Amino acid sequence: MTRDAKIDEFLARLGFARARRSPLAQDASFRRYLRLTDSPAPAVLMDAPPPEDVRPFVRIARHLAGIGLSVPVVMGVDEANGLLLEEDLGDDLISGYLDAPRSGPATPETDAHLHALFDGAVDALVAMQRSAPPPDLPPWDAAAMTQTAVGNLIDWWWPAAMGRPAPEAAKTDFTTALTTMLEPLPKGPLGFVHRDYFAGNLLHLPTRPGIRAIGIIDFQSAAIGHPAYDLVSLLQDARRDIPPSIEARALTRYLNARPELEPGAFRAGYAACAAQRHLRVACQWVRLAKRDNRPHYLVHGPRTWRLLTAALTQPQAKPLMQAFDRWIPMDLRRNPPGFAA
Repeated sequence: MTRDAKIDEFLARLGFARARRSPLAQDASFRRYLRLTDSPAPAVLMDAPPPEDVRPFVRIARHLAGIGLSVPVVMGVDEANGLLLEEDLGDDLISGYLDAPRSGPATPETDAHLHALFDGAVDALVAMQRSAPPPDLPPWDAAAMTQTAVGNLIDWWWPAAMGRPAPEAAKTDFTTALTTMLEPLPKGPLGFVHRDYFAGNLLHLPTRPGIRAIGIIDFQSAAIGHPAYDLVSLLQDARRDIPPSIEARALTRYLNARPELEPGAFRAGYAACAAQRHLRVACQWVRLAKRDNRPHYLVHGPRTWRLLTAALTQPQAKPLMQAFDRWIPMDLRRNPPGFAA
């Protein structure tokens, strides 16, 4: 049976056979999403053929809904074929308020609205992290964070930028540097980490009360890790500029909401998570362009490298900065030559 036939059969079984289908923006995975209209209810079809797996989405959606957060209701699932029908939460993404072209300078009203949206995102994140996570989430610890960052750097960015494979000594040096930088993280509190908690995965749902006013999507890669990681994702977004005033306000709001955290230790973890994330993502853009034929992501490369450069100046990132200084000259810390969106 063809993929389209499987989709037709799945939707017919759920009463959506006559729904009109239109593509939604694809994320960085091999999943695709179709919006269904003229149907029994507003819905989105997640088409996630193997090796994608819809089961984590189902399990984590159930958990997040159970703690009072707004996530898409799962309306039907075919785990074997990687098909899932979910509630359509709409298009009012927080990213839209940041990405919209401005006809003039920001006003107090627009600033206040953005601050309120990020206040809500912080409050939802605090609720997410304070609840006991679901069982069997994978670790997002020093070993996993190091492996993914080094893999993207050495396997994808390095040969594209240098024109040759990375020497084994460079791989060893960056592995040691990242491990040294990240090993202190487990000494702080660990918990639920969304791993892609940024404005493009958060929706404004103004008719819902409290923390439910923020809709949360794309959480299927959740893991157990340091709480600063999701805050870095939100406030140092690789895809769009976040005003410094929003980052400062959100950090303060977060720490006020979590008095059990020692601020100095948390900010140190925030700096380490920022350096790891920006290195991983800056090199991931190259992987997506070269392996997956998605060069449009490279448009975010300059911003991501700027964020990484800033992160490397923090004391917690000194081991990684030293590895960069040994192996990658400053003028090469960018998208590789010939790699542009």
